[in-house]
Amino acid sequence: MEQMPDQKRAIYLKTLGKFLVLILFLAGAICLFRFTPAKDLVTPQSLTRILNATGGWAPVIFILLEAAAIALFVPASIPILLGAGLFGASWGFFCGWLGAVGGASIAFFVGRALGREFVASMIGDRLEKYDNAIERNGFTTVLYLRLLNSPFTPLNYGLSLTKVRFWDYFFGTGLGVAVSIFVLTFLGGTLKNVWVSGQWQDLISMEVGFAMAIFVFSFFIPMILKRVRGEAPHLNPN
Repeated sequence: MEQMPDQKRAIYLKTLGKFLVLILFLAGAICLFRFTPAKDLVTPQSLTRILNATGGWAPVIFILLEAAAIALFVPASIPILLGAGLFGASWGFFCGWLGAVGGASIAFFVGRALGREFVASMIGDRLEKYDNAIERNGFTTVLYLRLLNSPFTPLNYGLSLTKVRFWDYFFGTGLGVAVSIFVLTFLGGTLKNVWVSGQWQDLISMEVGFAMAIFVFSFFIPMILKRVRGEAPHLNPN
């Protein structure tokens, strides 16, 4: 019995240490792309040189770079828009979507491995009910948050600290971000073509209007899901 406090203290210190590693990792990632030459890697010029050197492997390399950048806390919109400019609307969407889901998955595993135990040890009875509710309604919760266009990269790590199952997180993310990525890549590809051709009147077209309409419609999807399901899209702790 006398060894129990020491054992609990050791477990607490271990989980706290892992959590501090996560904090240092995120802080280091932010500083890396803000204060070092690494920030130049996520520019159109740098990516164009890298991808031109890889030839036919360019889409695969871009997906890997985007996934790594998102896992290192780079805002997802930056590589997604760069991909649209490099590959056009169709390939830009495909590569941007795969890279975003891949980066979100990496972030989830990093956050789950380093931070979940500490957060779980600090959760009280009231918060535990919500944590359990997230586990039960993981897919719906993740989908709803993604459709609300919540900050993508911080949300990756935030959700990893909850009890949400990975596959609920994976499919909720993949489906939830598809609309916003489509709009970003389509408009990014259109802007690239307009810039190159100089035909600015192409910005006023049915295609651009359609993309913007889909983006606006995405904000109403949670309410539609609420009506279809017949319940409010919030976490019920009971």
